[in-house]
Amino acid sequence: MKKLLALIILISVVVSCSKEDVINNNNNNNKIENQQPTGSSSNDLLSDATYTSMVIELVYVEGYKPTQTTINNFVAFINARTYKPDGVTVEIRSIPSPGIATYETQDYVDFETANRTKYNTESQIAVWAYFADGKAKSDTNTQVTLGTAYRNTSFIIFEATVKSLSGGFQEPSTTVLETTVIEHEFGHILGLTNFGATMQEPHEDADHSKHCDVEECLMYYAATTGGNLMNLSGGTVPQLDAKCIADLQANGGR
Repeated sequence: MKKLLALIILISVVVSCSKEDVINNNNNNNKIENQQPTGSSSNDLLSDATYTSMVIELVYVEGYKPTQTTINNFVAFINARTYKPDGVTVEIRSIPSPGIATYETQDYVDFETANRTKYNTESQIAVWAYFADGKAKSDTNTQVTLGTAYRNTSFIIFEATVKSLSGGFQEPSTTVLETTVIEHEFGHILGLTNFGATMQEPHEDADHSKHCDVEECLMYYAATTGGNLMNLSGGTVPQLDAKCIADLQANGGR
């Protein structure tokens, strides 16, 4: 009975992504380029017209590092959808816990400002990925946030929440859930859906803006919901559907 009750509670939890446009006033032009609205660097990330390489600055709180397979999957996802002939590199480092139990938007914006070291150069575009040991302040008993794409080259993964919903009985593996959330959030940074990469045909979910209306797509709003965790437990990460891929290709991607 206890196991059944736990499963019902797990399925009833709604896990959503969140997208926010956050720009801090900053006189450093080098940093300003990385402090623009989500999706506004879609073409720069996808094509090699301006930037021929990409660096991912992956920072995690000690004990909350994503699995190596997750990192490998993320790099493979980037290589499959972007043109970066000079390569995609990931620079990984750990930090002590900042002691933030629940994050508001300004908390992770301030944290990035204090800790980010990689910014765009003449030929390399930089992305900030932070894996936190806290959760989103907006979490409730029925809805939690796993990740947020909040700037043109910035996203946060609430790794503590990811770990709490994965790796156990009737739960997806941590790698599968991490990969799904990271690729979903990065999809928003790439401009999906209707978020900087112009739709080649209408497919934005009328009830869930900036998400694809194709249920099997990575960018479907429920790709990372509690109701879909049972599907993820089968070990399959949702893929981008043909409509989302068409949008990326039309904006300079693969």
